[in-house]
Amino acid sequence: MAIKHISSAANARAIPFIVFIVFMALENALSGATPPAIAQQLDLRWLYALRVSLVVATLAYFWRHYIELKLPAQAPLSQWMAAIAVGVGVFILWINLDQPWARMGESQGINPLQPDGSLNIGIAVFRLAGLALVVPVMEELFWRSFILRWVDHKNFMQLPPEKVSAKAFWLTAILFASEHNLLLAGLLAGCAYNLLYMRTRSLWLPVCAHATTNGLLGAWMLYTQNWQFW
Repeated sequence: MAIKHISSAANARAIPFIVFIVFMALENALSGATPPAIAQQLDLRWLYALRVSLVVATLAYFWRHYIELKLPAQAPLSQWMAAIAVGVGVFILWINLDQPWARMGESQGINPLQPDGSLNIGIAVFRLAGLALVVPVMEELFWRSFILRWVDHKNFMQLPPEKVSAKAFWLTAILFASEHNLLLAGLLAGCAYNLLYMRTRSLWLPVCAHATTNGLLGAWMLYTQNWQFW
């Protein structure tokens, strides 16, 4: 029974992330293989809405397994403020480390503008909601709750966050960075979120920090139209 429980816990944290990555790869493949005229007519940018919806559905299906995210989220106000500060700091690093020497390849991102230059509100809302609300929950469940502890202990639910080894800390931070084209920014973000989880023992705090970073990044993109971050 214990093995089955742990396996269910791992699947619950891995499957939403896998769905996200698989559909991201599918979107990229379709965008690259579809003639521009057809792609524009179909507006493949809406595939992101499908991806986010599927991730939300898998998170909802597995929600009973996320015991770290049971409500109400109990943490001192000082820890919530620290999480927000970490999120703001990571955001500042992120937009300033978009440099050739600190990234891997180029990212075109998604331009939510219409041909006439107006904003496609639906696409922008889905991108912002996915970035600020869905991705932080999905990624923190996968990277912090699961991978960070699983590296040290296959029955990862039995390992308190503060007991994570240096090997697990750095491996998780590096793998988290490899998920992003801004490698250095991703590495620093991974370290910050790792530390926040280990120090507070609450998954809600790195979720809060991650959501703060992504929410600010989304607002900044809409203001500056630096779509490469999307």
